[in-house]
Order: sequence, then structure tokens, then C-alpha cells
Amino acid sequence: MPDEPTKSAWTPTEPASPRDAPGWERDLLERLAFMSLVEQRRTRRWNLVFRFAWLALAVFVAVLWMDPQWIHPERVGPHSALVDVRGTIADEGDASADQVVAALRAAFEDADTAGVILRINSPGGSPVQAGYISDEIVRLRGLYPETPVYAVIADMAVSGGYYVAASADSIYASKSSVVGSIGVLMDGFGFVGAMDKLGVERRLVTAGERKGILDPFSPARDEDVAHFRSLLEDVHNEFIEVVKRGRGDRLAADADIFSGLMWTGSRGIELGLVDALGGSGYVAREVIGAEEIVDFTVRPEPLDAIVDRLGVSVARTIGTMLNLETGRLE
Repeated sequence: MPDEPTKSAWTPTEPASPRDAPGWERDLLERLAFMSLVEQRRTRRWNLVFRFAWLALAVFVAVLWMDPQWIHPERVGPHSALVDVRGTIADEGDASADQVVAALRAAFEDADTAGVILRINSPGGSPVQAGYISDEIVRLRGLYPETPVYAVIADMAVSGGYYVAASADSIYASKSSVVGSIGVLMDGFGFVGAMDKLGVERRLVTAGERKGILDPFSPARDEDVAHFRSLLEDVHNEFIEVVKRGRGDRLAADADIFSGLMWTGSRGIELGLVDALGGSGYVAREVIGAEEIVDFTVRPEPLDAIVDRLGVSVARTIGTMLNLETGRLE
């Protein structure tokens, strides 16, 4: 018989299951524990990165808030100081008396200020706030007689905006600027007829015979209207006196000037409400003689601006991350 082929010493077998190895349970638990440890370390690492990033942002904002001198380039030589009066002149606005007066004082107190430019772009607002600004301009002009102040009208300086401009040494504007509106108003609505049609009864209880004066849901009484007209005339007369004191003989003999009407900058020159045409750059270069302009306008705090841009949700996240309530990191 022929020889049978020699059988190989190796015989293929099924691969051993991990479960067949002794101690596989411990090995699996060790692997899981190791993976969990790695994940925890990775999470902590990223948490630290984010926290340090937020901390760096907070430090940067704090530095801007404190406004150190090294942020600004050194101011050398004479310059024109710029103060913006932008928007409605109101107690809580960017053109409030507190903000504008603070900027004016800083501008006048700077030894290198050759002249102050009051750049106005305002539809008016509170006569009280405008009066505070006007009075401070007059006071600073008396304290610093060598430092002239020029009002430069951008798009408009009407009503309270012109009230402020009238206290400057001279007023410049564009030929298309809107100026004037030297008047005072108080407006509202009356809903008496609508209430009658709807069958609504008005119930108004006051302590004081005229406490409900000009209530929009009650008929207007002639004596109430006369009282407020007298009040507005008093404020109007104060406005007129400020303009006459500031403009003097430059005002034209035209009764319409104080009627509440508005004019262009070109027409304003003819009426004596404006001295000449020109913008801030022109006044700094040609009138003051100091072309470099330094802005003294009080701007919103950097932190407030950042919070406004990032939004409330991000601000809350920053507060949570930094745990601002307790003054420590979580």
C-alpha cells in the first residue's frame, strides 16, 4: 500500500474567546476604568482651557474698563478737542448732561487743547438737560477764556440741540443741516370720543382739585390748557434768552426765528443762527489751527458694550463660569 501522507502536527482550531482566558473580567474592568480616567482628564483639560479663556477675557475687559494710560498713544502738542452731542438729549441717554458736561470739563482742562469742537447731531430733548449743558459751556468759557468752543452741526441741531449750540463762540454747519426749531411743545392724545362710542365709563379719583389735569380720558378744560400754555411760554422765553445771549447782534430781525420753524444751514447763515459752513475737520484745521483731533466724548463702558453685543445669555454664562456672585472660580 502506498504510504499515507504524513499528517501535520498543527491542526486549525476555533479562535479562543476572550471569555475563555482566565481573569478576563478584571481585564475588561481595568480597560473601562482606564478609558473613563482618560475621558475625565480630557474633560478637565478642556474645562481648564475654557476657564482660562474666560478669565483672560475678564482681565482684558477689566483693563479696558480702568482705561490705563498705556492704551492710548501719548498726546503731544496742541490739538482740537472733540465732544459729541448725539441723539436725544435726555437724562438716561448718551447725550445726557452728565456725560456731555464730563467730556467738556476734561476737554477744557487738558493743557494741550487749542479749541473745543462741540459736534451736535440731535433732534432736541429735555430742556432741563440742554440747560445744564448750556450753563456749563458758559461757565467753562469764563474759566478758560483762551480756549474757544465751536459748535459744529451735523445732520441737525434743532430744539434742545440748538439750545446747546447757541452757547458756543461760533456755530458751523453744512448747507443741508437742519437748524432752529426754537420753541417748546407738549403733546398727547384725547380718547373721550372713542370712549363714548365704545360705552366706556371713565372713573378718575384725585386728591387735589386739578391733579387730573389734561387727563387723556377726560374732556380738556380751558383753564387747564391755559395753565400749560403759560408754563410752555415760560420755558420758551428762557430758550429765547439763551439764543439771544449767545448769538447777540448776529441774529436777523425776523420774528419767525423764535416761532419753532426750522431752516437749512445755508438759510441759517442769513438768519444769524449759523456763522459759516464747515465740518469738524475744517474747524480744527482752518479755525482752531490744530488739525489733530482728540475725542473726549464719554463713551459707554467697555463692559457694558461687550455685554450688549454678546447678549444676556452669554453674559449669564460668563457669570456662571466665573461665579461672580461668590468672587471665585467654580
